This record gives sequence, structure tokens and C-alpha cells, in this order.
Amino acid sequence: MLCDVCKCNDATVFLTQIIEGKMQKVNLCDACSKDKGVQDPTGFALADLLLGIGAAEEIEKGSPTQRCPVCGFTQGDFKKTGRLGCSTCYATFTEALTALLKAMHKGTAHVGKVPQRAHRAGELSDKMRNLNESLQKAVAEENYETAASLRDQIKQLESELAG
Repeated sequence: MLCDVCKCNDATVFLTQIIEGKMQKVNLCDACSKDKGVQDPTGFALADLLLGIGAAEEIEKGSPTQRCPVCGFTQGDFKKTGRLGCSTCYATFTEALTALLKAMHKGTAHVGKVPQRAHRAGELSDKMRNLNESLQKAVAEENYETAASLRDQIKQLESELAG
């Protein structure tokens, strides 16, 4: 069996990852596995490896000359290293990153566990933000009855947050 990266040497390292019930296999020769850091358990991430194989096409869909205005990182640099240069890179390469994250994970938003108290406060905060936006829209449209109702809901929610 040939290496999935160089397609020249016989594969001696076989990695398997199951994502959403679908098995994905990566076969590497000794040289490519060392280049990808497979021998070093602290430096190896299968996602980084896959960035160089299956997801590379997603990176290339964007502008090949696109550069981060802060650090000068290009999409080619990201493709080589599997890492970004600075925090501005996330905004600069957002389209390619979104496609990669969707391919590697179930979505692009964190939906992990949150402490119960923080979860409730977050829900109330989101509700408050939505009510304020609706209030501003109602006032702009001169719909004062709806605005008064929204104002009352905001006051009630503020008392819940305080208590």
C-alpha cells in the first residue's frame, strides 16, 4: 500500500479516525510520518495531518495571494504548518477556516458543557440583547405600543438578572 502523502513509498504507519460514523484512514511511509510528527505524541494531531491531505483543497479555494495584513501569513503558510500566524488571520482567512471546521467537526460553534449558573445567565443576556434590538427597531418604525411592551419585558428581565 502506498503512502497517501508522497504516493511513492510503501506505507508503514496506518491511522484511522471515525467522524460521524464514517471511517477515514491515512496511510503514511516512515519519512512522511516523521515529517508530520507522528512519532512525537505531543506534537501530533490528526487534524493537522488531514489539513495537509484531504482539506488542502478547501484552503486553495480562496485567493492564493491573500495575506494577513498584520503578520503577512498566506494561505500557503497555513497549508504548510496547519497553524495561523496571529489572531487577525482568523478574520482574514475566515471562509477557508469555516469550510475546514465544518469538514472536521460537527459545526463551527462551541456547544460543549457550561456550568448551570453561567448557562442561565447567558440565556438571559441573549434574551436581553434580542429585546433591546427589537425595542430599537420598534422605536425606529414608530410602533410605540410594541416598544412599550418590549420596555416592560426588559424591565422584568433586568429585575430577574439583579435577583
